Amino acid sequence: MKLLYKPFGIVMGLVAGMLSRKLFDLVWGLFDEEEPPKPKTANTTWTKLIVATALQAVTFKVVRAAVDRAGAKGFEKLTGTWPGEQEPDEAQASKFLRSKR
Repeated sequence: MKLLYKPFGIVMGLVAGMLSRKLFDLVWGLFDEEEPPKPKTANTTWTKLIVATALQAVTFKVVRAAVDRAGAKGFEKLTGTWPGEQEPDEAQASKFLRSKR
């Protein structure tokens, strides 16, 4: 059943990308009237570049997580099967600390 989720997940990923770009453009417009700077934009400040990049990253990750979660919930509702893991994996740091005891 998880194999059936693959194409669905790909479509949801594309939707998330489009939504996150639109949301980022909307939020960036509140900060500045110019387009966000790219790393090779000569006439910009480090602060503006880092803020724009961080805002874009956070926007993308949050929208992606929300869309992925909504897609998984919808898939579960349609098929009765959860497409991902049931429990979170143990953190690598936690495994490392336990092995040192």
